[in-house]
Amino acid sequence: MQDRPHAAELAEAVREFIETEVLPQIDDPRLRFRTLVAANGLGILEREIAIGAQLVRREVSSLTRLLDRTDPLPDDPLELRRLAVDLNRELVRRIRAGDAPEGTLAHLLATVADKLRVASPRFLERYR
Repeated sequence: MQDRPHAAELAEAVREFIETEVLPQIDDPRLRFRTLVAANGLGILEREIAIGAQLVRREVSSLTRLLDRTDPLPDDPLELRRLAVDLNRELVRRIRAGDAPEGTLAHLLATVADKLRVASPRFLERYR
C-alpha cells in the first residue's frame, strides 16, 4: 500500500483502539488476557515494520563478517531473511562442533538485543 495510512499506522491505530476502548470494557480475565496479547502483537508488528529490515541487515552483516563470507548482501528483504537463516545455521553448526569464531559472543549479545528491540523493548531496558 502506498497511500496513508500505511501499515504501521494501521497497526498503531488498531492497537490504540484495543488498549483505550476495548480493554477497559472487558471483565472476563481470559478474554482480557487474550486481548492484551493481541495488542502486544500489534506493538511487535509496528516495531517490525519500523526497524525490522534494518536489524536483519545488521544481523546478516555481522554474520558474514563472523563467518568470513564475502558474498554481497541481497537487496530483496525475503532473500536477506533467507540468508540470515542459512548463516545462523552455519554458525550453530560451528558452535556445536566446538569451532565458534572469535566474536561469536559479542555477535549473539548484539543480535539478541536487536530482537528484543522488536519483541519486548521494555525487557531490554530493564537489563541495561
